[in-house]
Amino acid sequence: MPVTVLLVDDEPLVRAGLRAVLEAQPDIEVVGEAADGAAVIPLVRQLRPDVVAMDVRMPLMDGIEATRTLLRTVDAPPKILVVTTFENDEYVYDALRAGADGFLLKRARPAEIVHAVRLVADGDSLLFPASVRQLAAAYGGGERAEDSPSLPARLTDREGEVLRLMARGLSNAEIADRLVVGTETVKSHVSSLLAKLGARDRTQAVIAAHESGFVTPR
Repeated sequence: MPVTVLLVDDEPLVRAGLRAVLEAQPDIEVVGEAADGAAVIPLVRQLRPDVVAMDVRMPLMDGIEATRTLLRTVDAPPKILVVTTFENDEYVYDALRAGADGFLLKRARPAEIVHAVRLVADGDSLLFPASVRQLAAAYGGGERAEDSPSLPARLTDREGEVLRLMARGLSNAEIADRLVVGTETVKSHVSSLLAKLGARDRTQAVIAAHESGFVTPR
C-alpha cells in the first residue's frame, strides 16, 4: 500500500512542486490538497491520509492551530509534517509542541522531501534531531540543569538510555545495535516511555526530554 499524503499550503506553486516530487514515487500517493488549515479536518476525515504535509504559516488558520485541532478532534489522526521556510523558527517549535511529527524545509531537495515523508509515515526515527535540539535550546524556556534531572514520569535506566539515543536521531535498529539488544526490545522500551511521558510519538518525547533538562543541547 502506498503512503497517502494530503498537501496543505496557501501557495499553489508549493503544492504543485510537492505533488510533482511525491507522485514521481511508486510508493507515495497525493490524495488531496488544501489552501488553508481550516480545510484540513474535513479533508482528513474524508480522505484518511497517512501524512499531512502542512505549511506552518497560513492566513486563516495556521499550521499550529490546525495541528492542535486535528489531533484533538480526529480519531487515529495522520502523521503531521510541517512545511516551513526557516528551520530555526519559533513557529516550527510551537507546531512540534502542538503535536507535529517533524518538519520539512521548502528548499529541500526532492530526495530529501521523499525521505522525510517516508520517515514520518514510518514513525521510526526523529526528523532533524540537531535542529530540534537547537529549537529546544532557543524556545524551550527555563535553564537546563547540569545534572540531567529525571523526567516527570519515572523511567527505568534502560528507557532513559533509549530516550537519549532517540534524541540523537537514532532509529530503533540503530538503538538496538548500540545497546546490543533486539529491535523488538527497543520497540517495547519506546512504547513504554511514550506511555509514561504521555507523548504521542518520538518527537513529543524528545521535546519533553529537552524541556525537562533530561537531555541537554550539545
